[in-house]
Amino acid sequence: MSGGGRFQKIHKEEDESWLITYADFITLLMGFFVMMFSISKVDPVKLEQIQSSIAKDIAKKDVLQPIQMLKTDLKETVRGMGAEDVVGVTTDDRGVVLEFAAGAFYKPASAEIKPEGEVVFKRVAAILNAERYVGFQIYVEGHTDDTPISTPQFPSNWELSAGRASVVVRYFADSGIKPVRMRATGFAEVSPKVPNRDAQGQPLPANQAVNRRVTVHIAPR
Repeated sequence: MSGGGRFQKIHKEEDESWLITYADFITLLMGFFVMMFSISKVDPVKLEQIQSSIAKDIAKKDVLQPIQMLKTDLKETVRGMGAEDVVGVTTDDRGVVLEFAAGAFYKPASAEIKPEGEVVFKRVAAILNAERYVGFQIYVEGHTDDTPISTPQFPSNWELSAGRASVVVRYFADSGIKPVRMRATGFAEVSPKVPNRDAQGQPLPANQAVNRRVTVHIAPR
């Protein structure tokens, strides 16, 4: 009887011995991630993807992270307004990116938002001002093509691009978004998506239209 008791005790100890190895593995894994975190730039989008993947593998359930949730909300809103052709919704290594085609939202050589553009900005502002997204910062960037401009209000593309970005920030602030969450920057023509001109220096109107844009980067703090 006593021999059987010893066998059960030894068997129990052997069954639980794997916990030591498992704990060591988790500790080493955590140390590895801490080291990687300390020496690398954090990509919040990729970090969310990793977290979701781990949750799916271990907890056997899908977890919708804030950045992906925001992207989904914005895409559905843009689609619902039929504005997919003039508003892009993507992600980069900072967070979610909204891209507005300037030709659809501003009058030529102006920072005045068209009435139909105000409707879109109002819907976007409502989403960004939702309680679950108040922890996101909003960086608005204005871009132009390389066609020179010289008006009393906008002596160059620097003023025009900055003016267009500032108008969006002011519109968001009037819609209830706290100004401390926002920044406005003008890039003029120095950060084009595609070449403004061909190899002979001739303008490419279709490319110039692409480069005239306002981008809104929405990133976690």
